Amino acid sequence: MFYQSTLLDNGIQVISEQMDAVHSVSLGVWFRVGSRDERPQQLGLSHFMEHMMFKGTPSRDALAISMEFDAMGAELNAFTSKEYTCYYARFVDEHLDKATEVLSDMVLRSLFDQSDIDSEREVVIEEIARSEDTPDDHIYDLFTQAMFPTHQLGSPILGTRQIVGGFTHQDCVAYHQRHYAAANCVVVACGNVDHDLLVRTCAGYLGSMPVGQHNPRDLVIEPARLNFSFMEKDTEQAHLLFGMPGIALGDDDRFAATLLEIALGGGMSSRLFQEIREKRGLAYAVHAGSIPYLNASQFSVYAGTRPTNLSEVIGIIDHELRIAMEKGLTEEELNRVREYTIGLTVLGMESTRSRMTRLGKNAVSDLPLFSLDEILDRYRTVTLADTQRVADRILSQKPTLAIISPLKTDALEQEFSYLL
Repeated sequence: MFYQSTLLDNGIQVISEQMDAVHSVSLGVWFRVGSRDERPQQLGLSHFMEHMMFKGTPSRDALAISMEFDAMGAELNAFTSKEYTCYYARFVDEHLDKATEVLSDMVLRSLFDQSDIDSEREVVIEEIARSEDTPDDHIYDLFTQAMFPTHQLGSPILGTRQIVGGFTHQDCVAYHQRHYAAANCVVVACGNVDHDLLVRTCAGYLGSMPVGQHNPRDLVIEPARLNFSFMEKDTEQAHLLFGMPGIALGDDDRFAATLLEIALGGGMSSRLFQEIREKRGLAYAVHAGSIPYLNASQFSVYAGTRPTNLSEVIGIIDHELRIAMEKGLTEEELNRVREYTIGLTVLGMESTRSRMTRLGKNAVSDLPLFSLDEILDRYRTVTLADTQRVADRILSQKPTLAIISPLKTDALEQEFSYLL
């Protein structure tokens, strides 16, 4: 087995992957909590908690945390998704004990001081404003809300100004007690790391974490998916996402789905890139892909184009997706995107952080941990029949169309009613 795994007495899973010829370690402390786990009055709290973990504990303030990692020549950061939160550090291998101790102190004993909450909420509100002012970013929130209008997956990870503006010390403490538990925690280290030492270190610093409850991941049934979601905004470009439900995390068809998506819009030789950008010059950026979740997924095509070209671009996307469903890929096309994907996968696995992230995402999602060779074998065995089956599963559905542009909503609904 390419990795080692041990369960601590409180249930935390500790995973390591040894990488020869490196002198560094990427260490991630993962929690199975994200915006999917929030109640309506908690929108954005998972992400806000990520910020607050850096603000201080009884033994060190925010500056001390930063200075200790700087003194190690280490990188410290975190990120929040809809289904998990990760706190990670990358450092020279000799600093394993110190890095683990500080990360553990942060996730176990953060103070959530009200004065820090009051100042940090302004930072997060600025982050929300920046996202809203970046239409090629904000369009994804608009699209996801249309895809999941009644499910928590549709809520923005950053939350809203109004709700974030009301977070209190007690909100953070209660959320921490509910979700930051051993039942939701996985620790992953990749690089020059001894597994037994890692286990002893984690047991020493994280062994006191309460067991808690494992956050469930329900089957997502969204009967109210919207066909259109338009926002009128004074922009130079019209930004659009055209898509439908895709292939969920862990689904047996996920490898075939990746190859299909790359053939459609994953590289410079892809169908949509060639048709929209190279042949017609209608867009600078155009790409296709999925955002998979447990028991749900969203597939979409993005393009940014001048408002006068919007109708033509959407018509091309609709046409190309229909052709892909009706006629499938060619053998030459499948072989090309297969080698492209294998190359990207291999190159992406050459850093300690990328390997830690791959293992952490799968482990915290309760999915199998495949070696690089196993992943490549999955891609090598995808057939044309597999990609056709995936095309039928995804592309036969009615689309959801999200647009941010200066154009009037009523006119857009009328113009694109043919998609229904």
